[in-house]
Amino acid sequence: MSLRLKIHLIVGLLTLLFLVVMLGLQLRSMRESVNEEVVAANRVASQFLNRTVWRYAAQGTPAVLGFLQGMGRVRSNDITLLDKQGTVLYTSPSSPYKPGRDAPDWFDALVAPPPALQSLDLPDGKLTVQANASRAVLDAWDEAIVLVFGAVVTLVVLNLLVYALVGHTVRPFGRIVDALNQLEAGRFDVVLPPLPGAEAGTIGKAFNRMVGMLQGHIETERRAVRAELQLSESRELTRWVDHQIEQERHLIARELHDELGQSVTAMRSMALSIAQRMRTLDPQAEQAARLIAEEASRLYDAMHGIIPRLTPLVLDTFGLAEALADLAERTRRSHPGAQIALQADMAGVLLGSEAALALYRAAQEGLTNALRHGRAQRVDVRLQATADGIVLELVDDGVGLATDWADKKGHHGLRWLAERVQGLGGSFELLPHSPQGVRLAVRLPMPAPRTEVAPE
Repeated sequence: MSLRLKIHLIVGLLTLLFLVVMLGLQLRSMRESVNEEVVAANRVASQFLNRTVWRYAAQGTPAVLGFLQGMGRVRSNDITLLDKQGTVLYTSPSSPYKPGRDAPDWFDALVAPPPALQSLDLPDGKLTVQANASRAVLDAWDEAIVLVFGAVVTLVVLNLLVYALVGHTVRPFGRIVDALNQLEAGRFDVVLPPLPGAEAGTIGKAFNRMVGMLQGHIETERRAVRAELQLSESRELTRWVDHQIEQERHLIARELHDELGQSVTAMRSMALSIAQRMRTLDPQAEQAARLIAEEASRLYDAMHGIIPRLTPLVLDTFGLAEALADLAERTRRSHPGAQIALQADMAGVLLGSEAALALYRAAQEGLTNALRHGRAQRVDVRLQATADGIVLELVDDGVGLATDWADKKGHHGLRWLAERVQGLGGSFELLPHSPQGVRLAVRLPMPAPRTEVAPE
């Protein structure tokens, strides 16, 4: 049911109720008026006849009959003269007022007063005066017809007027509904013009504000989606670049270890062999050969120092715990004044190559920052397998973090490390440690158990 029809029905019912109440009150007034008129007329007629008829009654019944015939019709009363035997000698004539018409019986019963009969005993007969409300009831009936007709006309005209006015008033709401349907269909550029009426105008302005805010939110969401997509693509590209760099590092390290290492070893061996042969023949050639052997040895040591920084070959061969032990030992040799304590408990967990390399790089970055920037004297490295995953923790006793370290330029290694760990589904924390120093914690999820494929 539409709002227009609801308002029309409400107004129509209220109007009908008002008219019914007014007709009821008017009907009550008619009944009281008819009763007052008829009863009063009957009382007056009875008193008049009671005083007058006795003067004629002494002259006999013919004199009374002549008097009644000469008096004629008395309003709202029926007069009857009876002799001693009960024979009707006289009945008052019918009323000439609205002859041939009477109100319906139900209306007569509703409006007419109770029957009133006055009786006067004469010496040789009886005179009765009975109230007759038919003409008064007929007047009330005619008036009621006029009232009902006027009420019906008023009800019809008022309802038509209300229907038209309500239709004109609620017409802007149709435009609002149409705009909402367009908005639901995906048209987010729909705008309502200024609408007539205080309520419709307020709703239209609120709708336009809502559409504007919705457009802003949609544009913000689109930008956020594009930014998230670009960030995701950037992270994927970064991971791919990191993977390619690690592959190249691994290849370079392998080439240095397998090819260049053997070549340098061979050069050192040949230089020593030449120096041994030239000891007695040519002392200068012997010295030159020994210089070549020493340079080859220094080159070999430098190369073996570069290889772990490029890629930990021991990680592929012996696992993460041994690789961390090798890293700790090399760090002790390069920093004699620092204490490096390592605790590694993998509980038999086998990590994937990416996860193991990420944890190794985290330990490598943490040790470098603690010794180089934090000027730490002791670093505790703990690797532990828990129910939640693999946890690597480094705690140092250095100078700690600056309050605005995250806002300063640099620290690219930590940012790269955090993105790398988050890309593997882990978490990265770098917090001050009490009483001094820094705590670095990296947590990676537990690797999924490997499924063994049965041989065919």
